Amino acid sequence: MARGKIQIKLIENSTNRQVTYSKRRNGLFKKANELTVLCDARVSIIMFSTTGKLHEFISPSTTTKQVIDQYQKTLGIDIWNTHYEKMQEQLKQLKEVNRNLRKEIRRRMGDCLNDLSIEDLGALEQEMESSVTLIRDRKYRVLSNQIDTSRKKVRNVEEIHKNLLHELESLKEDPYGLVDNGGDYDTLIGYQNGSPRIFALRLQPNHPSLHSGGGSDLTTYPLLD
Repeated sequence: MARGKIQIKLIENSTNRQVTYSKRRNGLFKKANELTVLCDARVSIIMFSTTGKLHEFISPSTTTKQVIDQYQKTLGIDIWNTHYEKMQEQLKQLKEVNRNLRKEIRRRMGDCLNDLSIEDLGALEQEMESSVTLIRDRKYRVLSNQIDTSRKKVRNVEEIHKNLLHELESLKEDPYGLVDNGGDYDTLIGYQNGSPRIFALRLQPNHPSLHSGGGSDLTTYPLLD
């Protein structure tokens, strides 16, 4: 069965278009290689896909530059000069843009205003007012964020201070840490080994005094000088 002829037009489906490009590129490079081997020809093929990817085929023992130089010599043209002229034109345009931007900056600083008409000055004034409004709004937002952050820090410090005061009050009520939910404590001052001591007595339930008998724990603490 004979193969149907393919109509030459743009392939709308991007996937099919990329597959066709890949297959035909490989076939073209294969034919170029055969032409190089069979005929000792110098072939250079440069291709760019729709995605901008470069593909090229260069005959063995040669470079693209050599092929292009021979092409220029044969036709008597200089494509490098044309490329250089285009680059110079682009550089000229970029310099003009840079010059205009610098002039615009100087005008916003209050310089180079002599050549402006009343309409231009009004437009510049309006732009400056809009810029000042944006800057002021941004400043207020930054200040608001800083104030919120400071308030949070103050609240944290107040909470820490409150906790420290609570701990200090606890220490005032029980400086030696003698309070225990399991019993009551009583203290007396005496001497042990010739040195003044604080005697902390833990009284068991139903034993309110030291003289009532056993069942109490005795702990001593040295007096501070």
